[in-house]
Amino acid sequence: MRFRADVSQPMILLQMIQTFSKLQQKCDMMFTETDMHIVCHSDISEGGIYARAQIKVEALFSQYRIQSNADNTIFLSVATDALLIALRSASNYSEKASSGVDIILRLAKKHDQAVMSMEISGQSRSGKPVRITHDIQIEVFRTDVSERFAEPLCPEPEVQVLLPPIGKVRTVVDRLQVHSDLMLFQADGSGTLQLSATNDDVSVMVEWHKLQNPPLARVLSSQDPDGASQAPVERDPEEKYRVLVAFKSFQKFLNSHQLSTHTMASLCQNHALILYVYMGDDAEPNGVMIFYIPAVMEGD
Repeated sequence: MRFRADVSQPMILLQMIQTFSKLQQKCDMMFTETDMHIVCHSDISEGGIYARAQIKVEALFSQYRIQSNADNTIFLSVATDALLIALRSASNYSEKASSGVDIILRLAKKHDQAVMSMEISGQSRSGKPVRITHDIQIEVFRTDVSERFAEPLCPEPEVQVLLPPIGKVRTVVDRLQVHSDLMLFQADGSGTLQLSATNDDVSVMVEWHKLQNPPLARVLSSQDPDGASQAPVERDPEEKYRVLVAFKSFQKFLNSHQLSTHTMASLCQNHALILYVYMGDDAEPNGVMIFYIPAVMEGD
C-alpha cells in the first residue's frame, strides 16, 4: 500500500477537519484515485448528527499517488484533533514563510505503528531552510469498510431550499432557542423558509422569502432500483413541508460550519433535515459536506 500527495490547498483541508473535530474525536477517511471521503458518526440519541464529506482529489492535492490491493482505495481512521494540529502548523507556517511552502502527506509505518506523516518544508524569512514533520497515528483498515461511508437511507425529500447566509441563520436560531428545545423547520417550493419555536406561553417564527429552490434530484437506493424510470412527483409550490429538529442538533451543525459557501437544505418530512454545504464554484462545486439531522417525532 502506498500513498503520497502534495497538499496544494491546505486551508480547505484545514476547514474540513475543523468541522469534523467539532463533532467527534475521530473520523473515518477513504482515499480513492479520484476522491477523498470523510465520515463522522455521533450519538444521535444525545443530539448528535451524522456528517460526511466528499471532495475531488484535484481540489486538495497535486502529485497525487495511491496504490493498494483494494482497487487503489485506502480506508483509515484518525483522531481529528491530532490532524488539526498538523494542518494548523502547515497553515501558520505558510503565512510566515518567505517563499513557497511544500506540504507533503504520506502514509508510513514507524515503530510498528501506522502513521499519516505530514512534512512541511520551505524557507524562513531570514532565508534559512525549515522542515517540520508531524506523524499522526492512524488505524488502517485492511478490509473493505465502504459501508461506513454509505449515506443513511432516507426517503426522497419533498422540497429543497438554499439557506440565507449562515450568519443570519445563526442569529435567528440563537434567539429562538431560548423559547424551546425544539425548532420547526418549514419550507415550500416558492422560496419560503420558516423557522419557529413554541412553548406554552409564546410562539415565535421568522420567515424568509424569495429563496432559491434547487430542483429535486432523485437519489436511488437498493430498495428502489426502478427509481430512475419514475416521473418526478408534481408538488404544489405553496405547500409547506416540515421537520421538527432539536436545537442541540442544529446548533452542532452551525457551530461546526467553517466553509463560507452556499448551503442547501433538503426536507424529508417528519424524517430528517439534510444540509448540503458545497465547496468551490457555485456552478461546478469540487466537493460537498453533508449533515443529517434526524427529525423529532411531533408529539414525543
